[in-house]
Amino acid sequence: MLLQKKQYRVHGLTGQFCDASRELMYRRSIQERVREEFSLAVCVAACVHGMFAIADYYMLGLTREFYFLIATRAVVVGVCLLVAFIARRWSCTEYRPWLHALPLWVLATGIILVVPLRPETLSTQITAVVVATMAFYLLIPNLLTVVTAASLYLNVGFLVMAVLFAGLAPVPTLLLSLLLIMGNVLGFFALLRLEILQRKQYALLHEEREQNRQLHKEIAHRESLEEQLRVLAERDALTNLNNRGHFMNVAKKLLQRSQTDNVPFSLFMIDIDHFKQINDTWGHSYGDWVLIRVADVCAEVLRPSDVIGRFGGEEFVVALPNTSTNDAQRVAERLKQRVAELAFTDEMSELSLSVTIGVATTNAEESNLEALIKRADDMLYVGKRSGRDQVVVCRDG
Repeated sequence: MLLQKKQYRVHGLTGQFCDASRELMYRRSIQERVREEFSLAVCVAACVHGMFAIADYYMLGLTREFYFLIATRAVVVGVCLLVAFIARRWSCTEYRPWLHALPLWVLATGIILVVPLRPETLSTQITAVVVATMAFYLLIPNLLTVVTAASLYLNVGFLVMAVLFAGLAPVPTLLLSLLLIMGNVLGFFALLRLEILQRKQYALLHEEREQNRQLHKEIAHRESLEEQLRVLAERDALTNLNNRGHFMNVAKKLLQRSQTDNVPFSLFMIDIDHFKQINDTWGHSYGDWVLIRVADVCAEVLRPSDVIGRFGGEEFVVALPNTSTNDAQRVAERLKQRVAELAFTDEMSELSLSVTIGVATTNAEESNLEALIKRADDMLYVGKRSGRDQVVVCRDG
């Protein structure tokens, strides 16, 4: 928070961020809007300056001073319109102070040159200078430092020309100086306040966006944690298969759908033969490895629509929707064969792995998953008592 406050600190005299990189980001964020407003304001100011040529004609007539003044106004208007066009079309990402300062200095020079050519209109020119000063500060978007320099140039230049060419007395010169100082002070602090408020608004908006980004990041993190918790609640930690509880929930829904669609639903129980002997001989870590290998084989052999889960210990349970008894038997035989083909290396190279599978299929009236599991489990134990390494199918009747 202290670092953020330091980044958004605003200078009390320039109205800019003390952090140069933050000021650059702010200038880029308002560049498009400032470009349009600047171009429009400069065009309007140039046109207003050019319209005073009518007053020049009535005051000077077709004299050498009039032609010089017309040429001066034409140069000012042309330069300002050119700068406005360039500023609007130039899609540069960086702020160019000299480009935005150029029309101010050109306009100021044009206003200053009116005094030696029309000294008798000094009283009206004073009003024009004050209005131009306020326009520099408030109407033409620019940096406060740029505006202040151009305004001081305008006011000092006008005051010097008034003394030199209009013969302004000391007392009126002092009064005019105070008026111009007041205009500059008023414009300066008005623009300073506006610059500070705009940057504070930008800082608040940026902080709000940053908080929203952090909030979205936190939401994504929590969703990730929720997904991890869901996986932990649904998956067996060792084999990554469905755990018993999640398998039961999914299998019940599949069984209900099979009953509704009037299609067969098969289920078989798988038991790894002599698994206790594997643990006793090679250790539980190797036993866990055998469970993982068998789980991988089951996942490879079964269809995407089938659901497999670890029922407990070395037992697995598989639900096969829309599968008849004969089809389920063929799948079970293929699974048994794939397990028998598993090869082990190192210490377990002499291990010959096998599984016993009990298969059961729902009849037309049966809709109880537990009863179906009980029938498949009974077939499994029939196979274990009959020598293991076989598929035993429960057939109706």
